[in-house]
Amino acid sequence: MHILVLGAAGMVGRKLVERLVRDGRLGDGAITRMTLQDIVAPAKPDTSIAVETIAGDFAVPGFAEKLVAARPDVIFHLAAIVSGEAELDFDKGYRINLDGTRMLFDAVRLIGDGYKPRLVFTSSIAVFGAPFPDTIGDEFVNAPLLSYGTQKAIGELLLADYSRRGFFDGVGIRLPTICIRPGAPNKAASGFFSNILREPLAGKEAVLPVSEDVQHWHATPRSAVGFLLHAATMDTAKIGPRRNLTMPGLTATVGEQIAALKRVAGEAVAARIKRVPDPFIIGIVAGWPRTFEAKRARELGFTTEEKTFDDIIRIHIEDELGGKFVA
Repeated sequence: MHILVLGAAGMVGRKLVERLVRDGRLGDGAITRMTLQDIVAPAKPDTSIAVETIAGDFAVPGFAEKLVAARPDVIFHLAAIVSGEAELDFDKGYRINLDGTRMLFDAVRLIGDGYKPRLVFTSSIAVFGAPFPDTIGDEFVNAPLLSYGTQKAIGELLLADYSRRGFFDGVGIRLPTICIRPGAPNKAASGFFSNILREPLAGKEAVLPVSEDVQHWHATPRSAVGFLLHAATMDTAKIGPRRNLTMPGLTATVGEQIAALKRVAGEAVAARIKRVPDPFIIGIVAGWPRTFEAKRARELGFTTEEKTFDDIIRIHIEDELGGKFVA
C-alpha cells in the first residue's frame, strides 16, 4: 500500500506519520511506500518502509500531478493555511486552501483509467457560523463567517461532488480545535486554547487573549490521528453522499480549561496565565461554534481518546512531557 500525506511536517501530519510507521499497516493492508510532502521537507522516519520526502508548494501548477503520478492508494490532505493567517492574508489563504485543494482533486481526477484512491480531507468546524443553537446537530447549515471557514466549506463541496462522480473515494473530517498542540505556537487564531495549558506546564508564562466565558470544541492530537485512520479505512458505503462529518470532541469554557489545569498540575502552574485581551482574536472567536452533537460520526465509528478535559491535559503530559511538568 502506498500512502501520500500532504502537510506531513505539521503537528497532526507528524503524529499521523509516526503512527503509520509504528503500525506498519493501514487497515488490512501493509504499508510498502510513503510519500510525505510539505512546504518544508518533512522529517524522514526511521523505518524499513520506502519513504520519499518532498518539499514544495502543492498549489503551484503541475506540482500536485507529480505527487499523485505514482497512484497512491490513500491520500491524506492535511495541508492548509490556518485560520488567523488565512484571515490576515486573503490571497494566500485562497491560493492554498482553495486553489491548491482543487488542483489536488483535479490531479487525481485526470489520471483516470479506473484510479480511485481513498482521499481524506481535513476540514474544520470553522465551516459553521453564528448564530448557533445550544448544541449544533448534523443538519445545521454551513454558513462560515471567516475566509478560512469559507475555503474549507468549498473544499467540502468539491470533495462530495468529486466523490459522487467517482473520481476518488473521499471522506472529509471537520476537526475540533486540537488541544493541547505540542511545539511552538502557530498562527491559528485558536492557538491560545493550547498555549494557556502547554506553556504553564513547561514553566513559562502564557497570554489569554479572551474571556474565560469563551466556550469551544476540543479533541487531543491522539484523537485527531484516530479520526484520520478511521476515515481512511471505514466502509464509505455507509456514509452516503454527505461525505463530510463533524468529529466528536469535548466542549469546555476557557474557565473550565483553567480549572482542569489547576486540578491536574496545581495553582502555581495555572498562575502563569496572564490576561491580556486581544480585540482581533476576540472578534474571530465570537463567530465560532461551541458544542456539537456529532451523532453521524459517532454512529460511523469515530471515537475520542479523552472523556474529560482533565484527560486532555494528562494525555499531553504523558505524550509530550514524559509524564512530568514544571510545577
